[in-house]
Amino acid sequence: MTKITRLFDFAYYQLEKNNMPHCLVTKYDGQWVSTSTQEYIDKANAVSRALLRLNIQKNDKIAIISSNNRTEWNIMDVGVLQIGAQTVPIYPTISAEDYAYILNHSESKYCFVSDDVVYQKLMSVKNEIPLLEDIYSFNEIAGCKNWKTLLDLGEDQSNQDVVEDRKNNVKPEELATIIYTSGTTGKPKGVMLSHNNIVSNVLDSSPRIPFEEGTSVALSFLPICHIFERVILYIYQYYSVSIYFAESIEKLSDNIKEVKPTVFSVVPRLLEKVYDKIIAKGEDLTGIKKKLFFWAIDLGLRYEPYGANGWWYEFQLKIARKLIFSKWQEGLGGNLNVMVSGSAALQHRLIRVFAAAGMPVMEGYGLTETSPVISVNDQRNGGFKVGTVGRVINNVEVKIAADGEILCKGPNVMMGYYKDQQLTDEVIKDGYFHTGDIGEVDKDGFLRITDRKKEMFKTSGGKYIAPQLIENAMKQSLFIEQIMVIGDGEKMPAAFIQPSFDFIQEWAKRKSLNIGTTHAEIASNPEVIARIEKEVETINEKFGNWEKIKRFELTPDIWSIDGGHLTPTLKLKRKIVMEKYKDLYQKIYN
Repeated sequence: MTKITRLFDFAYYQLEKNNMPHCLVTKYDGQWVSTSTQEYIDKANAVSRALLRLNIQKNDKIAIISSNNRTEWNIMDVGVLQIGAQTVPIYPTISAEDYAYILNHSESKYCFVSDDVVYQKLMSVKNEIPLLEDIYSFNEIAGCKNWKTLLDLGEDQSNQDVVEDRKNNVKPEELATIIYTSGTTGKPKGVMLSHNNIVSNVLDSSPRIPFEEGTSVALSFLPICHIFERVILYIYQYYSVSIYFAESIEKLSDNIKEVKPTVFSVVPRLLEKVYDKIIAKGEDLTGIKKKLFFWAIDLGLRYEPYGANGWWYEFQLKIARKLIFSKWQEGLGGNLNVMVSGSAALQHRLIRVFAAAGMPVMEGYGLTETSPVISVNDQRNGGFKVGTVGRVINNVEVKIAADGEILCKGPNVMMGYYKDQQLTDEVIKDGYFHTGDIGEVDKDGFLRITDRKKEMFKTSGGKYIAPQLIENAMKQSLFIEQIMVIGDGEKMPAAFIQPSFDFIQEWAKRKSLNIGTTHAEIASNPEVIARIEKEVETINEKFGNWEKIKRFELTPDIWSIDGGHLTPTLKLKRKIVMEKYKDLYQKIYN
């Protein structure tokens, strides 16, 4: 049996165990098209042979920019890596200038794009990327070479012996990929991850996910260019899980109903939106149906794992699952038995209510620099605790520094930042990676994250404020879509708030209020402001007097990746948000 030490070994390992007929499945022109494990490897070998004929040398870089997850991405991944070259995945949503920066900084020789939108964006800066030899596309695009020309070029198997030789000479400790983290400030940093960094992380975290080998079905929709989803895809391959790629976030609901997955990974923002939609539907009910719906929700919000609430609670939960939560399950395909969440803190109420509904969300923690998993919850063996990110995975060590910062050591810690030794030395000291997150390990070994070190600030009264804690609590309100807590060096904390425009319009309709139609009208409407003030005051009760939001201003914009408010993983770009709303800042504090 293939010993897995390099990333491309996962595909060969799967082939030896199960030649899966539906290994990778992508929708083209309205039809799901399956690629078997054997086809996956055959096409990857054809890509490798073609790249050799294009004179790709060991350690050359090949970039991939794809708007959606798809079979071609995985074929390219194996095809590039097994000849000792490296992949540079790039977020499709970043600016054209950042495309140019990353392609130049990584010295990528070729770039593979998914579609015309990405292609045109790349072409707008093509003249600024002198080392880029050519661009290939997965979709048919006029004037752009198609990736299938590589499959044709690699059809002749006469140089397969060279592929095998290259493959045999790829060492586990060698660089596999450079992932540029968007960062909330400055230019993207290139995180260098070796084969061993990622392979060890896959093998050490995979026991935490309950899979039935060869029978589980996954739906993949989080960006594959992010290490979280990429590692999950390797875990799926390791367990012979059929991987279906969603067409887009917009079509996610339809795809879930078609695929009926048993597992998928999520980010908190997505679950928040799903939950808000469910609640909005509940609000539309009347009479006994509405009463039952909110009885079940109330029950769900009090959920504790392992029957900790006693037999009477569990009896009621059984009824709620039959009458109410079974409908939620149908809405998510009917077969879902676990979701894995990463990239940001998940609200406790969501963890409780989805677990109560029989679709538990196992929250984990990690960073691109740690390949990424450091810890993750597991429903089995008492490994699930609400409000924590689970226990630390095998072979990884965590210690808490004197100032509360989480330090991590293990085979998953990156090789360093590409072409930046100084920055590498700042974050890796004595073998420990300094995460920048503040946390604690409880008596049962569960890790809890309390805030980002860099994001904590002091008011002029000398009191520390942890903005993420307050923001996550405030976002539990259906009226608040996004929020950023401010007040560094000021006498009190305040906030910029992006209202949940869709929900507020529904609310206004129910109340027969005329609040205007544009976002600017809604954000300046006195009744909307008063209602959000009520929400803020209610949630403020959870915090100490010095932490309470004393004032806020509503913004008329939708905070987005394209607008520059959020990173591709939906984290706040605090500096940019502050810059955008400096007039509102002045209004609050002056």
